[in-house]
Amino acid sequence: MADTLPATVHLVGAGPGDPELLTIKAARLIRDARLIVHDGLVSDAILALASPDAELISVAKQRSRHSMPQDAINALLVRCALAGEAVVRLKGGDPFIFGRGGEEVDACRAAGVPVEVVPGISAAIGSAAQAQLPLTHRDASSAVTFVAGQCKGLTDQDWSGLAGKGRTLVIYMGVATAAQIADKLIADGVSPGLPVAVLENGTRADMRTLRTLLADLGDMVEREAVISPALIVVGEVASHALARDVLVGWAHRQEYGAEMRS
Repeated sequence: MADTLPATVHLVGAGPGDPELLTIKAARLIRDARLIVHDGLVSDAILALASPDAELISVAKQRSRHSMPQDAINALLVRCALAGEAVVRLKGGDPFIFGRGGEEVDACRAAGVPVEVVPGISAAIGSAAQAQLPLTHRDASSAVTFVAGQCKGLTDQDWSGLAGKGRTLVIYMGVATAAQIADKLIADGVSPGLPVAVLENGTRADMRTLRTLLADLGDMVEREAVISPALIVVGEVASHALARDVLVGWAHRQEYGAEMRS
């Protein structure tokens, strides 16, 4: 094991799951850490890179059930660092994209604790790459928007302008609300025939890439028993995805005259 790390909170992005997608710096910090506080989305293969002597603390979150509230996580990081520990706070994807990394940085700064952020490949970037789905494309999209599908007041959100011609919408944490999201997008003016891809377990051995049209999104998620973690990509670029299961939603395709590449 390398020399002990200085007392700092390292917010480390673990990427979407494949350990080979870790940055060199992230892999080194995981290997040298004595204390790792990790999310539930961090894969077992990545946790296996830690030293046998390291203490691993899970603060896994699931929908509507947190093993530890965010305030308690913040306090844990600060308390351990002030006690002289070097803490690797390991997060799935990138710490600053729906990872609450900003809140943890604020807590560390307020307590006078040194903090470092090590970026990771985000779930959107990694999953899309694995599916060969270009989030931007000269012929299809020049703008990308990331949104959270579990946001409060979903039906009050104005989704117009986020998806449609020349744009890509990537929805995190949207499996449970997929039907409502599709209905809201359509109500806000997005074409029901717009291509959609669902990327389940991105970059992992059991990754699935499913394709359909927006009007069929909720039904497809239900009939294919899609589970989290999964991303929803809405836009013409979704038709480029290399799908293991190509689900086109034929009735909707005929109704709206949508064209998708097989």
